[in-house]
Amino acid sequence: MSSWTLVLVASGLAYVTKLAGYLVPESWVEGPRRSRVLTLLPVALLAGLVAIQTFGGDGGSLHVDARLAAVAAAILLLLLRANFLVVVIGAAAVAAGLRALGWG
Repeated sequence: MSSWTLVLVASGLAYVTKLAGYLVPESWVEGPRRSRVLTLLPVALLAGLVAIQTFGGDGGSLHVDARLAAVAAAILLLLLRANFLVVVIGAAAVAAGLRALGWG
């Protein structure tokens, strides 16, 4: 399968998924408990992705490298209420600096 075919298929699937969200009946998502779960679900999925990308190694082993320090720097900057762009650039700078020093 060529790259363009893969891009077009992925784009089509993204569109269909977005459309399906609009076609879900309101009764499926109304109610305080369902609303809270549906609101927090993207946060939980993103946190899981960050955890897998930060700590995930080969064969289920823990792999610690510059990404862990970058996430720690991002958390610190968020606690200091820095602008999101500053958080991203700061975390990237920490990871780049550590990698330049040969640590992961």
